[in-house]
Amino acid sequence: MSKARETSSDRRAELRERRDRERRQVARRRNLTVSAAVVAAFAVVAAAFVVFAGRGEDTAGPAAGESRYVRADSHKLSTAADGKVTLVEFLDFECEACRAFYPIVEELRTTYNGKVTFVARYFPLPGHFNAERAARAVEASAQQGRFEAMYTKMYETQSQWGEQRVPADDVFRGFAKDLGLNMTAWEKSYNAPATLNRVNKDVADGRALDVQGTPTFFLNGKKVQPQSIDDFKKAIDAALDS
Repeated sequence: MSKARETSSDRRAELRERRDRERRQVARRRNLTVSAAVVAAFAVVAAAFVVFAGRGEDTAGPAAGESRYVRADSHKLSTAADGKVTLVEFLDFECEACRAFYPIVEELRTTYNGKVTFVARYFPLPGHFNAERAARAVEASAQQGRFEAMYTKMYETQSQWGEQRVPADDVFRGFAKDLGLNMTAWEKSYNAPATLNRVNKDVADGRALDVQGTPTFFLNGKKVQPQSIDDFKKAIDAALDS
Protein backbone atom coordinates (compact mmCIF):
# COMPACT_ATOMS: atom_id res chain seq x y z
CA MET A 1 0.00 0.00 0.00
CA SER A 2 2.84 2.31 0.95
CA LYS A 3 4.68 1.37 -2.23
CA ALA A 4 1.55 2.13 -4.27
CA ARG A 5 1.30 5.61 -2.67
CA GLU A 6 4.97 6.22 -3.39
CA THR A 7 4.49 5.19 -7.02
CA SER A 8 1.45 7.46 -7.36
CA SER A 9 3.37 10.34 -5.74
CA ASP A 10 6.32 9.78 -8.03
CA ARG A 11 4.05 9.88 -11.05
CA ARG A 12 2.47 13.14 -9.92
CA ALA A 13 5.91 14.65 -9.35
CA GLU A 14 7.00 13.47 -12.78
CA LEU A 15 3.89 14.95 -14.36
CA ARG A 16 4.47 18.27 -12.59
CA GLU A 17 8.07 18.32 -13.73
CA ARG A 18 7.02 17.51 -17.28
CA ARG A 19 4.39 20.29 -17.28
CA ASP A 20 6.92 22.76 -15.88
CA ARG A 21 9.40 21.76 -18.55
CA GLU A 22 6.78 22.19 -21.28
CA ARG A 23 5.81 25.63 -19.90
CA ARG A 24 9.45 26.70 -19.93
CA GLN A 25 9.80 25.51 -23.52
CA VAL A 26 6.65 27.35 -24.57
CA ALA A 27 7.87 30.52 -22.83
CA ARG A 28 11.26 30.18 -24.48
CA ARG A 29 9.67 29.80 -27.92
CA ARG A 30 7.41 32.79 -27.23
CA ASN A 31 10.39 34.92 -26.21
CA LEU A 32 12.25 33.89 -29.34
CA THR A 33 9.23 34.76 -31.46
CA VAL A 34 8.84 38.16 -29.81
CA SER A 35 12.56 38.83 -30.14
CA ALA A 36 12.45 37.93 -33.81
CA ALA A 37 9.46 40.22 -34.31
CA VAL A 38 11.28 43.07 -32.56
CA VAL A 39 14.38 42.53 -34.67
CA ALA A 40 12.25 42.40 -37.84
CA ALA A 41 10.40 45.57 -36.84
CA PHE A 42 13.69 47.31 -36.10
CA ALA A 43 15.01 46.21 -39.48
CA VAL A 44 11.94 47.65 -41.21
CA VAL A 45 12.24 50.93 -39.32
CA ALA A 46 15.96 51.10 -39.97
CA ALA A 47 15.44 50.39 -43.66
CA ALA A 48 12.75 53.04 -43.84
CA PHE A 49 15.05 55.50 -42.12
CA VAL A 50 17.83 54.76 -44.59
CA VAL A 51 15.43 55.27 -47.51
CA PHE A 52 13.97 58.36 -45.91
CA ALA A 53 17.38 59.80 -44.98
CA GLY A 54 18.34 59.73 -48.63
CA ARG A 55 15.31 61.69 -49.69
CA GLY A 56 14.60 65.35 -49.46
CA GLU A 57 18.16 66.51 -49.10
CA ASP A 58 17.94 70.29 -49.19
CA THR A 59 20.40 71.82 -51.60
CA ALA A 60 19.06 75.35 -51.13
CA GLY A 61 17.65 76.94 -48.03
CA PRO A 62 14.64 79.26 -48.07
CA ALA A 63 14.99 82.35 -50.23
CA ALA A 64 14.26 85.85 -49.01
CA GLY A 65 10.66 86.09 -47.88
CA GLU A 66 10.37 82.33 -47.51
CA SER A 67 10.61 79.97 -44.53
CA ARG A 68 10.77 76.26 -43.89
CA TYR A 69 7.05 76.45 -43.19
CA VAL A 70 5.95 78.23 -46.34
CA ARG A 71 7.89 78.60 -49.57
CA ALA A 72 6.99 80.83 -52.49
CA ASP A 73 5.72 77.79 -54.41
CA SER A 74 3.90 76.16 -51.47
CA HIS A 75 0.31 75.23 -52.22
CA LYS A 76 -2.20 77.43 -50.41
CA LEU A 77 -5.70 76.02 -50.11
CA SER A 78 -7.04 79.27 -48.65
CA THR A 79 -5.45 82.67 -48.14
CA ALA A 80 -6.02 85.33 -45.49
CA ALA A 81 -5.47 88.86 -46.75
CA ASP A 82 -3.74 90.03 -43.57
CA GLY A 83 -1.50 86.97 -43.35
CA LYS A 84 -1.74 87.03 -39.57
CA VAL A 85 -2.48 83.32 -39.05
CA THR A 86 -1.17 80.45 -41.14
CA LEU A 87 -1.84 76.74 -40.63
CA VAL A 88 0.61 74.43 -42.40
CA GLU A 89 0.03 70.71 -42.78
CA PHE A 90 2.71 68.21 -43.80
CA LEU A 91 0.69 65.36 -45.27
CA ASP A 92 0.81 61.98 -46.94
CA PHE A 93 -2.11 61.14 -49.26
CA GLU A 94 -1.88 57.44 -48.35
CA CYS A 95 -1.92 58.18 -44.61
CA GLU A 96 -5.19 57.11 -42.98
CA ALA A 97 -4.78 59.69 -40.21
CA CYS A 98 -4.41 62.41 -42.85
CA ARG A 99 -7.62 61.16 -44.45
CA ALA A 100 -9.34 61.35 -41.05
CA PHE A 101 -8.19 64.95 -40.59
CA TYR A 102 -9.17 65.95 -44.12
CA PRO A 103 -12.86 66.79 -43.33
CA ILE A 104 -11.72 68.63 -40.20
CA VAL A 105 -9.37 70.81 -42.23
CA GLU A 106 -12.17 71.42 -44.74
CA GLU A 107 -14.52 72.52 -41.97
CA LEU A 108 -11.84 74.82 -40.57
CA ARG A 109 -11.36 76.34 -44.01
CA THR A 110 -15.06 77.14 -44.11
CA THR A 111 -15.14 78.49 -40.56
CA TYR A 112 -12.05 80.67 -40.98
CA ASN A 113 -12.46 81.61 -44.62
CA GLY A 114 -10.52 84.84 -45.25
CA LYS A 115 -9.06 84.79 -41.75
CA VAL A 116 -6.53 81.93 -41.92
CA THR A 117 -4.12 80.83 -44.61
CA PHE A 118 -4.10 77.04 -45.07
CA VAL A 119 -1.00 75.51 -46.63
CA ALA A 120 -0.49 71.90 -47.76
CA ARG A 121 3.04 70.45 -47.89
CA TYR A 122 4.01 67.05 -49.28
CA PHE A 123 5.49 64.52 -46.89
CA PRO A 124 5.07 61.01 -48.40
CA LEU A 125 6.31 58.37 -45.99
CA PRO A 126 8.56 55.60 -47.34
CA GLY A 127 6.39 52.92 -45.72
CA HIS A 128 3.46 53.88 -47.96
CA PHE A 129 3.96 52.25 -51.34
CA ASN A 130 1.99 54.75 -53.43
CA ALA A 131 2.43 57.90 -51.34
CA GLU A 132 5.19 59.39 -53.47
CA ARG A 133 3.29 58.54 -56.66
CA ALA A 134 0.23 60.28 -55.22
CA ALA A 135 2.25 63.38 -54.39
CA ARG A 136 3.69 63.46 -57.92
CA ALA A 137 0.20 63.03 -59.38
CA VAL A 138 -1.08 65.95 -57.34
CA GLU A 139 1.93 68.10 -58.22
CA ALA A 140 1.55 67.27 -61.92
CA SER A 141 -2.07 68.40 -61.64
CA ALA A 142 -1.01 71.55 -59.80
CA GLN A 143 1.08 72.49 -62.81
CA GLN A 144 -2.21 72.76 -64.70
CA GLY A 145 -3.86 74.75 -61.93
CA ARG A 146 -5.75 71.80 -60.45
CA PHE A 147 -3.91 71.15 -57.19
CA GLU A 148 -6.97 71.25 -54.96
CA ALA A 149 -9.08 69.13 -57.29
CA MET A 150 -6.53 66.29 -57.26
CA TYR A 151 -5.79 66.81 -53.55
CA THR A 152 -9.49 66.25 -52.86
CA LYS A 153 -9.66 63.30 -55.25
CA MET A 154 -6.83 61.53 -53.45
CA TYR A 155 -8.54 61.66 -50.09
CA GLU A 156 -11.98 60.79 -51.43
CA THR A 157 -10.60 57.66 -53.14
CA GLN A 158 -7.88 56.64 -50.68
CA SER A 159 -9.65 53.38 -49.78
CA GLN A 160 -9.47 52.32 -53.44
CA TRP A 161 -5.71 52.59 -53.89
CA GLY A 162 -4.13 53.05 -50.45
CA GLU A 163 -2.35 50.39 -48.40
CA GLN A 164 -1.61 48.26 -51.46
CA ARG A 165 1.68 46.99 -52.82
CA VAL A 166 0.62 47.52 -56.43
CA PRO A 167 1.67 50.67 -58.34
CA ALA A 168 -1.31 53.02 -58.67
CA ASP A 169 0.03 54.91 -61.71
CA ASP A 170 -2.93 53.91 -63.88
CA VAL A 171 -5.38 54.84 -61.13
CA PHE A 172 -3.89 58.31 -60.82
CA ARG A 173 -3.77 58.64 -64.58
CA GLY A 174 -7.50 57.93 -64.59
CA PHE A 175 -8.06 60.66 -62.01
CA ALA A 176 -6.21 63.13 -64.22
CA LYS A 177 -8.45 62.17 -67.16
CA ASP A 178 -11.54 62.59 -64.97
CA LEU A 179 -10.39 66.12 -64.16
CA GLY A 180 -10.09 66.89 -67.86
CA LEU A 181 -6.36 67.59 -67.71
CA ASN A 182 -4.06 67.71 -70.72
CA MET A 183 -2.81 64.14 -70.46
CA THR A 184 0.32 64.63 -72.53
CA ALA A 185 1.43 67.47 -70.26
CA TRP A 186 0.31 65.63 -67.13
CA GLU A 187 2.19 62.46 -68.08
CA LYS A 188 5.33 64.44 -68.79
CA SER A 189 5.10 66.24 -65.45
CA TYR A 190 4.23 63.08 -63.52
CA ASN A 191 7.44 61.39 -64.69
CA ALA A 192 9.68 64.46 -64.69
CA PRO A 193 12.60 64.57 -62.21
CA ALA A 194 11.66 68.20 -61.50
CA THR A 195 8.30 67.07 -60.10
CA LEU A 196 9.94 64.58 -57.76
CA ASN A 197 12.42 67.27 -56.74
CA ARG A 198 9.51 69.59 -55.94
CA VAL A 199 8.00 66.91 -53.67
CA ASN A 200 11.34 66.23 -52.03
CA LYS A 201 11.85 69.93 -51.32
CA ASP A 202 8.79 69.77 -49.08
CA VAL A 203 10.14 66.60 -47.49
CA ALA A 204 13.45 68.34 -46.80
CA ASP A 205 11.68 71.24 -45.10
CA GLY A 206 9.64 68.81 -43.05
CA ARG A 207 12.72 66.96 -41.92
CA ALA A 208 14.41 70.26 -41.01
CA LEU A 209 11.36 71.05 -38.87
CA ASP A 210 11.53 67.63 -37.17
CA VAL A 211 8.42 66.28 -38.84
CA GLN A 212 8.43 62.57 -38.04
CA GLY A 213 4.98 61.50 -39.11
CA THR A 214 1.78 62.66 -40.75
CA PRO A 215 -0.25 64.68 -40.43
CA THR A 216 1.93 67.28 -38.71
CA PHE A 217 0.50 70.77 -38.25
CA PHE A 218 2.23 74.08 -37.59
CA LEU A 219 0.22 77.12 -36.53
CA ASN A 220 2.23 80.30 -37.07
CA GLY A 221 5.41 78.26 -36.90
CA LYS A 222 4.50 76.35 -33.75
CA LYS A 223 3.81 72.63 -33.89
CA VAL A 224 0.30 71.82 -32.67
CA GLN A 225 -1.17 68.42 -31.86
CA PRO A 226 -4.95 68.81 -31.83
CA GLN A 227 -7.10 65.85 -30.87
CA SER A 228 -10.34 67.35 -32.11
CA ILE A 229 -11.74 70.18 -34.17
CA ASP A 230 -12.42 72.07 -30.92
CA ASP A 231 -8.70 71.90 -30.08
CA PHE A 232 -7.97 73.35 -33.50
CA LYS A 233 -10.47 76.15 -33.05
CA LYS A 234 -9.15 77.12 -29.62
CA ALA A 235 -5.60 77.34 -30.98
CA ILE A 236 -6.65 79.29 -34.07
CA ASP A 237 -8.89 81.67 -32.09
CA ALA A 238 -6.03 82.36 -29.69
CA ALA A 239 -3.72 83.13 -32.61
CA LEU A 240 -6.29 85.44 -34.17
CA ASP A 241 -6.81 87.28 -30.86
CA SER A 242 -3.15 87.67 -30.07
